[in-house]
Amino acid sequence: MKQPRVVALWSGFGAVAMVSSALVMRRPTGERLSDLHIYYGAMRHLGAGHPLYEFVAANGGPFTYPPFAALVLRPIAIVPEPVLRWIWLALTCAAVAAIAAVIGRVLVRDQPERRAGIAAVACGLMISAPAQSNLRFGQVSIFIVLLALIDGAGLTPARYRGVLVGIAAAIKLTPLLFVVHFLISRQYREAGRAIAVFVGCAALGAAVLPADSWTFWTGTIIETSRIGNLASLGNQSVHGMLLRVGIAPASLPVIWAALVAIIAGVALLRARQLVAEGRPGHAAVLVGCATVAASPVSWTHHQVWPVLAAMLLVGTTGPARRVAGAALLVVMTLSLGALLSPVSMRPGIQFLFENARVLGAVAVCMTGFGGLAMTAVTARTSTVVARRWLRAGVAAAAAAAFLAVQPLPAGADPTFKAYALADVGNPRYFFVCRSEAECAAFATDAPVTFGTATEKTKVRVNGVVTSAVTRLEYTSAPGGAPRQIPLLQAYPGPRVFSFRSANMAHGQLVAYGADGQPFATYDEELTAAFHASTGPRPAIT
Repeated sequence: MKQPRVVALWSGFGAVAMVSSALVMRRPTGERLSDLHIYYGAMRHLGAGHPLYEFVAANGGPFTYPPFAALVLRPIAIVPEPVLRWIWLALTCAAVAAIAAVIGRVLVRDQPERRAGIAAVACGLMISAPAQSNLRFGQVSIFIVLLALIDGAGLTPARYRGVLVGIAAAIKLTPLLFVVHFLISRQYREAGRAIAVFVGCAALGAAVLPADSWTFWTGTIIETSRIGNLASLGNQSVHGMLLRVGIAPASLPVIWAALVAIIAGVALLRARQLVAEGRPGHAAVLVGCATVAASPVSWTHHQVWPVLAAMLLVGTTGPARRVAGAALLVVMTLSLGALLSPVSMRPGIQFLFENARVLGAVAVCMTGFGGLAMTAVTARTSTVVARRWLRAGVAAAAAAAFLAVQPLPAGADPTFKAYALADVGNPRYFFVCRSEAECAAFATDAPVTFGTATEKTKVRVNGVVTSAVTRLEYTSAPGGAPRQIPLLQAYPGPRVFSFRSANMAHGQLVAYGADGQPFATYDEELTAAFHASTGPRPAIT
């Protein structure tokens, strides 16, 4: 790259960073850096002498990190929140540039002629969905990635290597997988330091916040309900994907643990091989991708690692790897589920689009940057390499084709949620029946009467039922398991209900009578007609 092009790329990075930050600040107050708002409120709540984990922000979010994270974040309460927002945005952009510098150094190690690639990596990372999500929510995830990447890539002095991983894990637990990586790759001193620092940070948190530490480590740590709806599309982990598939609750833990063991095991073995080959940067990114796939929850802002894997693939040699990297970068930048839903002819195809990011992370883990880790054999000729890539491509295409023809109801409806009596006062959920008078006026003689409201990524359904309806069920797609919709006696008169669905194109709403038989149905042919409507619609009987 010539110098003018480098200047142009860095100028582009700066422009994207400034425009992105400005767009974040133009969002409604309640949606502006909402996670930072939680951190800020929790620190002020803690400073006032209240229990940390009893805090709930105005946007409904609690503080979910270990007590040591509160010690790290404590100083932000000193700064007025409007000023803090701009500082946080600037630090996030700086962290993106720093991560790009590390990845650029890894690429230079492989190909010295690519010394100007840092600017390109910075631009690609900044426009990706994970980086934009970190900006939009004001998240700490980008800083956790930076700490683990620097340490895992071997850029810290040898005598301190492992310290940053320990600190990162004490703030967010997922970097603990790097300790396993250190052990498997025979970096025993690094593993020891990481463990020691993690334990030391946890002990410091316990010393300063003893009650909160007891609360977190004895209960809060396993309360996944505090994190959000894990079945929603934003959770691009293997666990989230299995929830969307609709795996039975009794079988889910076993299936999830088995898949995680395979995926993480293969990635860690390949990472050990990469370390032995003198490529610790690639190994660190590979382990990071394993944390995304294996964690119970991986929101968009956690998914920086697959973007870095895409950068390394694009920057390597060989057209197959570059094409794979470009494809992964597209997946990590665009929301294929929303963008391509109009051409999703079957729920299985929609499932692939909606879960493309976790599938991409799993693919990186299982292939190890084209090393085909499952074979654990290094190809020595171009012919063998080509054949293996061909076999891998055919296998992936066959798996995609198989999934595309499956009736995967939860994959077509990843954000489904039925609302309870405690939610009745929320006008976003109950928008056609917000009072006794509205419900009475809205009801018709039909067993089920409802309205719909369309949002960018979901459709909301709110309505009433007559006394003839004893059970109401919604099926996301043909062949899928029905989901029961609570019938709420919020007011005298007709009962109300409300739920949301990501995609109603294949949905069906069924009402059952006292005899347990269905007698009112709203099917997929009629659903599409109401995507943009909010008026009363009687069900077909």
